Amino acid sequence: MANIEIASFNRRAALIAQENGADRIEFCAGMEVGGITPNIEDVIALRKELDIDLNVMVRPRGGDFVYSEDEFDQMKRALIRMKQQDVNGFVFGILNKDNSVNMEQNRALVELASPLPCTFHRAFDDVVDMDVALEDVISCGFTTILTSGCEPNVMDGIANLKHLVQRAEGRIVIMPGGGLRSTNVEEVLRETAAVYFHSSAITDGGNTAVAQEVKELKEKVS
Repeated sequence: MANIEIASFNRRAALIAQENGADRIEFCAGMEVGGITPNIEDVIALRKELDIDLNVMVRPRGGDFVYSEDEFDQMKRALIRMKQQDVNGFVFGILNKDNSVNMEQNRALVELASPLPCTFHRAFDDVVDMDVALEDVISCGFTTILTSGCEPNVMDGIANLKHLVQRAEGRIVIMPGGGLRSTNVEEVLRETAAVYFHSSAITDGGNTAVAQEVKELKEKVS
């Protein structure tokens, strides 16, 4: 049996996900840029409404994953504030200009988040060498990598996802995400043997999870 994390860009989406079987919420703002740090007031309100785990995105802006010192300080401040709100984990990822993993900055945030777990998000899909990046992310102390297998979506990256799961050898969770839907999750599960899956469950062109899609995702990995 595998688990489902739903990326939620508003409180309504998160509540729909919870009501329809999601195991965890990745909460963020800015769907149009792939997710950024949400408003602290929204996190506080949502925490009161959720019984399932709530992971929060820490990303100061859209675009690339190379951040200035000012942006990095902004990430640290946001993480500290969110940590005080009884969240269950954090989602972030920082690269160097050559698209290698920024060990120093990622380690600093992981340590700041401790003892809460951290997911290295789809910045992973921009790395040059996924095997080297896998070891670097593990070394930084992350517990999960969200990835489409360094391809545009999970179906294109399915072979790489299988490779990453095998190479990780249980040291870190490889969580397929990016174009994951109820129509393909069974194939991704079968081919990769992953134990956690990530989807926005948006199938109607909107910005909110669709209840039936969440139900079907959960049913198909259970």
